Amino acid sequence: MTSPAARRYLPWLVATALFMEQLDATIVNTAVPAIAASLQVTPLSLKAVVASYILSLAVFIPVSGWIADRYGTRRVFATAIAIFTFASILCGLSVNTPMMVAARLLQGVGGAMMMPVGRLTIIRTFAKSELLNAMNFVIIPALIGPLLGPTLGGLIVHWLSWREIFFVNVPVGVVALYFVWRHMPDYQGSERRRLDLTGLILYASGTAILSWLLEVFGEHTLDPMTGTLMLVLSVGLLLGYVVHARGRVHPLLRLSLFKVRTFRVAVLGGFVTRLGVGGLPFLLPLLYQVGLGLPAWESGLLMMPAAVAAMGMKAISARVLARLGYRQVLVLNTVLIGATIALYALVDGNTPLYFIVGIGLMQGFFNSLQFSAMNSLAYADVEEKDSSMASTISSSFQQLSMSFGLAAGTLVTAWFLGHVPQTDRAQVTFALHRGFLALAVLTALSSLMFWRLRRNDGESVSRGKPSPATEPATVTSSD
Repeated sequence: MTSPAARRYLPWLVATALFMEQLDATIVNTAVPAIAASLQVTPLSLKAVVASYILSLAVFIPVSGWIADRYGTRRVFATAIAIFTFASILCGLSVNTPMMVAARLLQGVGGAMMMPVGRLTIIRTFAKSELLNAMNFVIIPALIGPLLGPTLGGLIVHWLSWREIFFVNVPVGVVALYFVWRHMPDYQGSERRRLDLTGLILYASGTAILSWLLEVFGEHTLDPMTGTLMLVLSVGLLLGYVVHARGRVHPLLRLSLFKVRTFRVAVLGGFVTRLGVGGLPFLLPLLYQVGLGLPAWESGLLMMPAAVAAMGMKAISARVLARLGYRQVLVLNTVLIGATIALYALVDGNTPLYFIVGIGLMQGFFNSLQFSAMNSLAYADVEEKDSSMASTISSSFQQLSMSFGLAAGTLVTAWFLGHVPQTDRAQVTFALHRGFLALAVLTALSSLMFWRLRRNDGESVSRGKPSPATEPATVTSSD
């Protein structure tokens, strides 16, 4: 029986750890020029510092569920925070690029275990009727971390030094560790299963190569032959994993969970939706700084309304979903997100400040509702014994969607900018406007994925009603 104190502190604890992780994933980008100058290398050579963290996440997220089932959520989550905090210290103390890359790889190991294990603990602690309110605390860091990262990173580098960017994690990590040992529940799997090592090699290699390609897209010049060969290799490894997983009782990622309709729609629909939304953290600073000529600190402040609105939405999202249902909310809200993205195509040097702030508020409001709905719906019809696997799969797809979203933003920007010189502010703004419209159409079209839902899907979460009888095809697990 979970204690009242654990139920009270757990959402805040997981949210704090995830905020630390999400913030760190984006805060480094702002500091790259300062780090390069300090280490006496070119900024381009530090691309590995950013990419190494993404690669580490892609490799270690899939194995996090198996580790949590075997060693317990409290021990694994505490270890993840300790690794992440210790690696942050090493990053801040780095004296050369190889040391920085190694520290970032280690940091990714800790980060890879924090997100799925924290979410798994939430799922196992709260009943499905309570899950939506609890998950709201976990959604916020994923929304505001990428928005606050560049702003906070710029302020720290301007007033202190780039090393303090990493040292900020230390007091947060120490406090989080204290509360983990005091209040975090300790759940283990009902049975011990062997690690699917072959599946890990196939999936981790495929996703690592694909994530790297997407991360460097638009920033490194790969010749077409090399890029194509690496893409083919990545797809081949992932297809090899699919074939391998079908013949195993305990695969690394049990793809049969996608036969559960609500899980399939939430994860795959969310993946497509994030392609459009994921490009905004890349496009908006370009619009504000290059297109409108604003300084970095003012550009950062214009990202804040979205964060404020995202936190405000959590107060009413449960009531909205209970009243309208998941199907209606996700279909309509996805279109509204697309429409809001399209509004950025109206922003230019003559746009009033209140209009830009209003778009940001709407964007944060609708995004928060969308992520709350998608992330909670994924577990509506998943049995408790499959919660670890569901959390691992969901986290893996979200990590890939982050890379794909960044690539989508880079692609549309490069396509519409063409050879336009970035000193031509009017042409840059016009090209970015077309990029926003492209992402808006992609996002709005992703609402078609949610038409597959039924009217009463997710009521076990939104209204506390028992899940409907599971279709025979969905009961495929022997785990």
